[in-house]
Amino acid sequence: MKRVWISGWVVLLALGLACSGVLAPSQVSAQQEVTIGVIYPLTGGAASAGRELQYGAELAAEIANNVMAELAMDMAKNAGIKSLNGAKIKLVFKDHEGNPTLGADLAKKLILDDKVVGILGCYHSSVTKAVSAVCEQYKVPMINDSSTSPILTQQGYKWFWRTTPHDGTFTKDLFEFLKGLSEGKAKGVKAVPKQELMNLAAACEKTEWGSAASGLIEKYAKEYGYDLKRNLLYAAKSADLSSEVRSLLAVKPDGMLFASYTSDAILMLKTLKAEKAKPKLIWGQDAGFETPEFRTTLGEDIVGVLTRTVFSPKLGQVKKISGQVNELYKKKTGYDLSDASARGFTGVQTWVHVLEKAGSTKPEAIQAAANEIHIPGEQLVVPWKGIKFSTSGEEIGQNLLGSGIIGQYQKNQAGEVVLEIVYPFELATANLIYPFKGF
Repeated sequence: MKRVWISGWVVLLALGLACSGVLAPSQVSAQQEVTIGVIYPLTGGAASAGRELQYGAELAAEIANNVMAELAMDMAKNAGIKSLNGAKIKLVFKDHEGNPTLGADLAKKLILDDKVVGILGCYHSSVTKAVSAVCEQYKVPMINDSSTSPILTQQGYKWFWRTTPHDGTFTKDLFEFLKGLSEGKAKGVKAVPKQELMNLAAACEKTEWGSAASGLIEKYAKEYGYDLKRNLLYAAKSADLSSEVRSLLAVKPDGMLFASYTSDAILMLKTLKAEKAKPKLIWGQDAGFETPEFRTTLGEDIVGVLTRTVFSPKLGQVKKISGQVNELYKKKTGYDLSDASARGFTGVQTWVHVLEKAGSTKPEAIQAAANEIHIPGEQLVVPWKGIKFSTSGEEIGQNLLGSGIIGQYQKNQAGEVVLEIVYPFELATANLIYPFKGF
């Protein structure tokens, strides 16, 4: 399989023109590209997150393909992959629409027809699971940037690596946050007696991702001594969540926990408002709770809502590279980097490091490089200690140096709704709003 793609007809045309004296020698050189297939949800209920992922990935490729000396990133030092004679990164995007079967079909086409070097994606854990099986079958490397079901790195696959922390890490963060809240560690809030937040209720969408998140909430609620009075699953494509919300409110929860994609996260909050819900705390497992569409649609109704994330524009205050890349992204899209776009960016960045270290596009060389790379935390836009993959144990391919943060939507002095960091407590950028004001 030819892994470095060379546009044959362009080269032949260029050679022909050169022989005729139409082109200068410098214009004749073949344009080498390394093609990576990227599979995201670009339509459907998670399209907003899919577009964020795409824009983040595109910005990383743009930086990798050009010299940007002002950025303290290895991939910004060279135009293209230096060890591959400057070959440029080419991303081929495909839309899986949230459908695992379609995702698997697209992966086969990218491998067999487009001759991609590897795959990046896929956001929905259920789609990533199906695509990773295809990559394992064809022995094509896959880097997962944005799926958080723990099971994905528990399959023992040899051609799969995940950069993002998974929901085991994120859910434990939530209960550490609750523990710290009762210990008086939250900025600007006196210690909240544990008994005031004892009763919890959760609702998670029922695909691979939400089901796993639901199980983790149950596990950690028991481990940390909280009473999870209701824990239900629902269909993300539901047109009405009234019965689910009433079921949750019937147990009079102090805290409400969710794992939702964009459209259902918006519908869930609208329904909570219609039912005049007044929990003391609302927490979302990222995804739909962190997209621009969630913020623009619900406006001030989400002030006080918590969400786990791996990025906040506020990081730029304490981490220069996060602020620099965020400014580039803002010029490109008009928005700040988000959790999704930051993870798409980091996924391509990881691909660049792997290819640079491999110095080859052969699958075995890429596999060996992925198992050996170590990207220092100071080069990442996310607040992780770095990227280094596990090569043994129960989670092969999982980044060992990832971590999460919890953000809270608050209103700034300009009247804008922004995401402030409230956990880890030592990184807090604002006082915590507690309790939630209710609807």
